[in-house]
Amino acid sequence: IGAAFLLVPAGDGFGQTNAINHSPAEVVQRYFSLDNKGARLDATSFDTLGPYVEWKDEPVWGKIVVINGFSVPDDYRKWEVVNPLEVVIPVEFKILGSVYLDTAGFVPDSTIEQVRVRVKVFGYRWKIVEPMLPPHVGQKRMLNFVRQAMLEETEETHRADLASLQSDLRKAK
Repeated sequence: IGAAFLLVPAGDGFGQTNAINHSPAEVVQRYFSLDNKGARLDATSFDTLGPYVEWKDEPVWGKIVVINGFSVPDDYRKWEVVNPLEVVIPVEFKILGSVYLDTAGFVPDSTIEQVRVRVKVFGYRWKIVEPMLPPHVGQKRMLNFVRQAMLEETEETHRADLASLQSDLRKAK
């Protein structure tokens, strides 16, 4: 057991992105990278995102925001520093539109969304406090998600709706 501790570098929070000695921007970047890859498309994946957020559960979202990338500034001068243990970091999303789950419909809305993400220290870790946004999933991942749903769907009318959704997602720019 003692030998195992020798292999772990001391003082870096065991390499955890959200350790207090890391930049809070790393927490925001990691969280939205996982979201972009569809981590919140599966209800069982909350454990993956749980270490980065202060909330314990999320609502059932009726829509998924489809994005074509996002940016998180590393430069602290672009943040609002509330105090040494709390910052607000601006995040910018390139929105393509939204998928509404109840209708399997895509509503295009090519825009830039700017969100201010509040990050605070809890214990020895940075965590996102707010806002709680609906999933912001990348276009390619959303297409793969719809493709998989089509393969699993047994009802022909639902499969047709998913094929239409897939076509609409491909056209989004």
